[in-house]
Amino acid sequence: MSYVAVKGGSAAIRAAHRLVRKRMRGDPNAPEITPRQMCEQMHLGVDRVMAEASLYDADLAARAMLQAQGDMIEAIFLLRAYRATLTRFLDSTPLAMDTMRVQRRISAAFKDLPGGQQLGQTYDYSHRLFGYFDHLETEPEIESGKTEVPPEPMASVMDLLEKEGFDGASRSL
Repeated sequence: MSYVAVKGGSAAIRAAHRLVRKRMRGDPNAPEITPRQMCEQMHLGVDRVMAEASLYDADLAARAMLQAQGDMIEAIFLLRAYRATLTRFLDSTPLAMDTMRVQRRISAAFKDLPGGQQLGQTYDYSHRLFGYFDHLETEPEIESGKTEVPPEPMASVMDLLEKEGFDGASRSL
């Protein structure tokens, strides 16, 4: 088997770029998808791209998804490559776990987690049938006149384990 070089040079590359841009946009008569729409309506995809790329910027993740034409693996690759070009000039500040508003909290390390496990939004227990949610109506939110009560602070699982005497150090058997 022998290697055959691609011919065409920079003109071929420019033509390929034009084709990609044309396919990215799709039908010019259809409304263009915006990064904000992606963040609002495809938030799980945006969250996945941010998590896998280790760059937590929803707008950048949405733009990567649009550029990748919905190919999540390509979007992750694009965002990782972009992240690699960024200057590292600060250290991260640890999260204040006791002030977080938790939407989902599942712990394999602590069966009876104080405050309980919180399933949050998940498809784990829903019917995995295509179009299933198309026919379900959402229940209207009832205006109660009450303001939302902030959730009780939750201790981190690591804090709970430390109280139990597990300090993370390896123990001899």
